[in-house]
Amino acid sequence: MSRVDDLLVEHCPTGVPFRPLGQLASRNKGINITAGQMRDKHVPGAPVRVFAAGNTKADLPASDVPAGYVITAPSIIVKSRGHIGFEYYEGPFTHKNELWSYTANHDVSGKFIYYYLLTQAEDLQNLARATSVKLPQLSVGDTDRLLVPAPPIEVQNEIVRILDTFSELEAELEAELEAELEARREQFIHYRQSLLQPEGSRTTTSLAEASVNLDTRRRPVTRAAREPGEIPYYGASGIVDWVSDYIFDGDYLLVSEDGANLLARSTSIAFSVSGKSWVNNHAHVLLLLLFPTYASRRYAEHYLNSIDLAPHLTGATQPKLNKANLDRILIPNPPETEKARVVDILDSLEALVSDLSSGLPAELAARRKQYEYYRDKLLTFEEAT
Repeated sequence: MSRVDDLLVEHCPTGVPFRPLGQLASRNKGINITAGQMRDKHVPGAPVRVFAAGNTKADLPASDVPAGYVITAPSIIVKSRGHIGFEYYEGPFTHKNELWSYTANHDVSGKFIYYYLLTQAEDLQNLARATSVKLPQLSVGDTDRLLVPAPPIEVQNEIVRILDTFSELEAELEAELEAELEARREQFIHYRQSLLQPEGSRTTTSLAEASVNLDTRRRPVTRAAREPGEIPYYGASGIVDWVSDYIFDGDYLLVSEDGANLLARSTSIAFSVSGKSWVNNHAHVLLLLLFPTYASRRYAEHYLNSIDLAPHLTGATQPKLNKANLDRILIPNPPETEKARVVDILDSLEALVSDLSSGLPAELAARRKQYEYYRDKLLTFEEAT
């Protein structure tokens, strides 16, 4: 920071001028290409990267891009629809005509502009949201008119050097933490599988024998008809809304009834609930008579989340776990002390993996916030009068 401060005192003793982005960089137009054409023409490793909305990208041979539309200078791509964002790209590229990009003038650092735009993303998102809540969108004028600090190139280059170094360190730290997080996930899955595997001496019971199915009491409510409140509204993937009324009050185990997640398992398919709740028709509701305590319900939850459900599912395009097949699933039923021991171990491991208020995910978030703090501090200037 001191080097930047020294440069600012030397070159900008009365403050930094701000200029419209459209004056600091040339705006590039995109090409007329559909998402289908991007898929059809995509050749992995081809020299021209084509950007579309979101994170959609394709690599095309230069011969498939209209003459004059390949941009070779390092530039900033503006993601102007939905989630507003920016990408700095240094290879040959173009983009769909719904996007636009900027190539900095010769006396301006494009990377400096890119880093500054990242600090403005939230404000630009709010500006875009004012056009439409469903599909927020920026206009060309919104970015052309955006005021960007324009300190001397020496200051820009020093800030870029610092932020590039920060970014590299941030990427290394995040890679280490992500690797640690993945190792913890694998450790959790390993222990869950080994601790929950039925043994010869363990008794098993079917879910039909262990529970009372309360599916007939479920009531789906359209989003428009729901009255906001503090009671969780459950669907196949857990809480999907909060409402003012309830149809269940007690301790239950919910199990996803349909959806691709029954096979993909990107999120849990079984979850314990306590207290007042509303459940729609995408989750089975089980009152576990043979698993009445928290530890025993949680044991059943962990077990169902650990097993392969494919043999129990119907439906080719939309997987479904119907009541009859759910009832036939066998679940181990060891003594209560054993259930409590297993649950204590698995809950501790799961908290380390997924609890956003502690553990590795929180450290990842803290690292990102720390980087953003220093980035924003470096890119905050007193405007010249």
